[in-house]
Amino acid sequence: MAVFSDPWTFMVLREAFFGVRRFDQFARNLDISRNVLTKRLNHLVEQKVFERRQYQSRPDRYEYRLTAQGLDMYPALTALMQWGDRWLADGAGPPLVLMHERCGHETHPVTVCDRCGEPVRAREMRYRPGPGAPLAHTPAPATAPSPATATRRPR
Repeated sequence: MAVFSDPWTFMVLREAFFGVRRFDQFARNLDISRNVLTKRLNHLVEQKVFERRQYQSRPDRYEYRLTAQGLDMYPALTALMQWGDRWLADGAGPPLVLMHERCGHETHPVTVCDRCGEPVRAREMRYRPGPGAPLAHTPAPATAPSPATATRRPR
């Protein structure tokens, strides 16, 4: 998660999802210093969240496009947005409404189980080590029978 450790990173990503691609547009929309923006964009390119593409020469100018890895952040960003709408909006309503282009309706994306289609809720989930989990870092429940069969529920 070090990719997203800086608060500006989420703001830059938000702008990219709004269609912003060019340095000057990011700088203007975010009111961010050029050196901070340069560092954030370079970091996101290094982490393969953005790719840098030249769109002009003499002088060379580049735009920043979301990669597949970057696009995969969209559900996480909409979840954070919905959390803010619920807990930080002070009753004024959401500052931004999502519209689904295909159907034309206002939407509130939800995470659902890919097997049954039901919404995923923290208290209805259990965890178990996956194939890439090192044994030293596998979560264990309070009364763990063994690390190999351990599952964990959120509290």
